[in-house]
Amino acid sequence: MAADGTGGAPAGEKWAASWAAAMQGPAPAGVPAALPDQSLALPGDRARDQTFRLIIRPDLWGRTGRLRFSNVFGDRPLLIDDVSIGLHAGGGALTPGANVGVAFNGAPQIAIPPGEWRHSDAVSLAFAAHRGDAVWLGRKLAVSFHVAGASGAMTWHAKAMTTSYISPPGSGSVGRREDDAAFPYSTTGWHFLDGFDVLAPSATVVIAALGDSITDGTFSTLNGDDRWPDRLSRRLHGAFGDRAAIVNVGIGGNQVVGPKTYDPAAPFNGGPSAVSRIERDILSRAGLTHVIWVEGVNDFGQAFAPEGTASTAAAAVIEGFRHGVAAMRAHGLKVIGGTLPPSLNAARPAYGNLETDARRRTVNAFIRTSGLFDGVVDFEAATLDPATGAIKAEYQPDSTLGGPPDGLHPNRAGYLAMGDAVDLALFGL
Repeated sequence: MAADGTGGAPAGEKWAASWAAAMQGPAPAGVPAALPDQSLALPGDRARDQTFRLIIRPDLWGRTGRLRFSNVFGDRPLLIDDVSIGLHAGGGALTPGANVGVAFNGAPQIAIPPGEWRHSDAVSLAFAAHRGDAVWLGRKLAVSFHVAGASGAMTWHAKAMTTSYISPPGSGSVGRREDDAAFPYSTTGWHFLDGFDVLAPSATVVIAALGDSITDGTFSTLNGDDRWPDRLSRRLHGAFGDRAAIVNVGIGGNQVVGPKTYDPAAPFNGGPSAVSRIERDILSRAGLTHVIWVEGVNDFGQAFAPEGTASTAAAAVIEGFRHGVAAMRAHGLKVIGGTLPPSLNAARPAYGNLETDARRRTVNAFIRTSGLFDGVVDFEAATLDPATGAIKAEYQPDSTLGGPPDGLHPNRAGYLAMGDAVDLALFGL
């Protein structure tokens, strides 16, 4: 589907991405945060005749929505049925009377082949009758679905930074229940579900945040919705109401150009490279108009970093940017480059050494001065302590579990500063 998202939309409207999760591999591959023990909920990292109730926060509300489910890293067809969208009440419970069934080509079930994804039919969300009401901002949906039989390898996003709920294996379809007694287990990943769209006016600005763990939200607050894209979302809605939205397609550990190939049978924790996932995570998303891309430090700090000197490694990432920007711009998207926050003196030596810092600064100079991008957000300036060359001390302690800093990931305060660094004039509103 083209990035304009107009297919099947009434005149004057378009399908617009309201929430997204970048699928990164078969569970348990990835870099989860605060993930509960899954041995009882999902033995062997597989689902079997049980129901998921995944909690998501739409960035746009509308009376008409649709879901997208993914089996891109599966090893057998994924059969799901009894899908519903409800208004989240807290824990694993739903607001009474606000749970709507979802169909696929008119049927209550769908089989998704390995390597593919599918949209649901459009569904009327009567409980969201007044789309523009500010009361909906920050409210969450609960998407329930039953995995019929055995799932095989589970396509997922590891670092949801949001608690969702799972019924026991063999418990069957329980998604129409409004209470949460049938959902004793929890997860902080998003399994199979990778998108929620709504019908919105054609002029709606829809931004995708593309990046690694600093976009995915490592060290932000669990269930706090305080990654930098979340802060930017609140600023956008405060200034422009429902004329703009942002979705997060960051993946912890992701790289711009590495690994060269991705094999689900031997998965890399950071998922496929950003360049290789542009079609799935950007171009196939509904109604996108802009992308903010901030990424590259993992190419220098992980085993798949380009070989060679600092300048050669930086050149490989820069070439990846050129390729990715060209692909996105060919679909009419405006691409904004984000400079890489500091990593000097990070706890992991491969990230904290002088060579990585030199590569990072070379990439940042390119982002600022090359003219490749339609705009620039200086995340480095927002987070750098000029006296040390490292991230500011007040932005370091872990907000997720209260642990020590790693010198690489900002905490809640740092993510707020990053979200505030984005000039809203970049979006032409």
